[in-house]
Amino acid sequence: MPETHSKLTPEESAELLALAEQIGRGGVIDWDVASGNVRLSAHAMAMYGIENFDGRYDTWIATVHREDQTRLRAIIANALAEKQREFEVDFRIVRPNDGELRWIQTRRLVFYDDAGKPLRVVGVSIDVTEQKRAAVQVLTFTESLEEAVRERTQALADEYEARKQAEAQLRQAQKMEAVGQLTGGVAHDFNNLLTIIQGGLEMIGRQAEALTGAPAARITRGKDMALEAVRRASRLTERLLAFARQQPLEPKVIDANKLVAGICELLRRTLGETIALETVLAGGLWATHVDPNQLENAVLNLVVNARDAMANGGKVTIETANSHLDSAYIGKLAEPVKAGQYVMVSVSDSGAGMDRATAERAFEPFFTTKGIGKGTGLGLSQVYGFVRQSAGHVAIYSEAGEGTTVKIYLPRYHGIEEVAVEFERAVGAAAALGSETILVVEDEEALRLYTVEILSELGYGVLAAAAGAVALEIIERRDDIDLLFTDIVMPGGMNGRQLAEEARRLRPRLKVLYTTGYTANAIVHHGRVDPDVELITKPFSFKSLGQKIRALLDAPG
Repeated sequence: MPETHSKLTPEESAELLALAEQIGRGGVIDWDVASGNVRLSAHAMAMYGIENFDGRYDTWIATVHREDQTRLRAIIANALAEKQREFEVDFRIVRPNDGELRWIQTRRLVFYDDAGKPLRVVGVSIDVTEQKRAAVQVLTFTESLEEAVRERTQALADEYEARKQAEAQLRQAQKMEAVGQLTGGVAHDFNNLLTIIQGGLEMIGRQAEALTGAPAARITRGKDMALEAVRRASRLTERLLAFARQQPLEPKVIDANKLVAGICELLRRTLGETIALETVLAGGLWATHVDPNQLENAVLNLVVNARDAMANGGKVTIETANSHLDSAYIGKLAEPVKAGQYVMVSVSDSGAGMDRATAERAFEPFFTTKGIGKGTGLGLSQVYGFVRQSAGHVAIYSEAGEGTTVKIYLPRYHGIEEVAVEFERAVGAAAALGSETILVVEDEEALRLYTVEILSELGYGVLAAAAGAVALEIIERRDDIDLLFTDIVMPGGMNGRQLAEEARRLRPRLKVLYTTGYTANAIVHHGRVDPDVELITKPFSFKSLGQKIRALLDAPG
């Protein structure tokens, strides 16, 4: 006997639909496209917050958030135009009964007639507000996590870069320390020898003045050639000391514009006729506190380098400006530089320029792109050492075929400008004569004998000692000593500064002149000669020593 099935009554169908909606948590929407009528199940009306529904499509779609309505209409129109059987769409609604914002996800089926015209759209809507909120929370957490990872990654990268920079600074400092120690020791002995050699040559020259004829002329030529070699050796040592930041600086408050203007004629002679010199000097330029002689040497070195880079002529421009180095700029530098205001002096040329690899090595000692015999490779390193010793910064900008610019940044001077007092310098050995008593303290015997001979020849009464302790015994016995002339670096546990302090305790009015072959911490601090110090560096000449001592003895105080 065949099994029979009873047909559901309308009431049973409605009940079954209600159970299906409750289980699936969805509400049914039935839209008659032609008439525009919409039927909503009870669960759908509750979901959309509609209490008294008039059955119109526009009434239902009015519950959709205004920012989503245009998008929703476009999706529906596109689906019907393309004869899509089903489509899905998410949108927001604002429920009329309580004004609450909810997210709705709907899936719809479309029924068409034989001509492909849409007749009916039936869909199920589900409230996915909580899922959306959870997704937003997950997204927010993920974005926060990603941001934290990015920040940590950046922090690690910054830490790595900072470590690299610190290591570069340490390597630079270690290199400078090694060069400084090597140069200082060599320079001390080398300058002592140069002083003796120069003194011997000058003595030969003075004796040759009494001779006549061809022998005298040959002796004079030989003496002049040897003295020129001494001067070149002295400049070489000076440049090594400059790079190692061990040259004693005597800074003064200066106007860089006046300094540049004052050496322009010398610079034009140095450049020759095929190279034009232009200066661009800033108005209202700040003052700076540097050694003017060393700054002149630095500018001259840069101009000479510029000239050598323009074999066929060109143009050199010297420019000054007020500048500010900020923390972002100095943070990229290998050596520590303070942020703040600086006086900038730059030298630019229109020459061959340098590639990046060459520019990075330009300040290294003994590195040169010039041919053999045409450069020592110490010009730029001397500039670098002087600027760094003066608490400044130097940068090089160059491209192959585009010329080169070297910029020197010197700290702005904020104090009250000083008025430098210059003593009248005697010209010629005769004007340096004297009869006072001078105590010479020098551990190098040949140099001590040479110094005694110079001063004796100038008419002074001279006493000599090889060490500080011996010198103090002489000062205690003699009260007629007018000036103490002492080396700074000496064996025996007492340096020149300590000797001078003890001597002045015994003879408060005693004048002191120091000499040294390189910077010593006894009289030089932070690269600058102490304010109360008179210094003559080795190698010194007969004339320069005579003039220095005469000026010091004639000075008040």
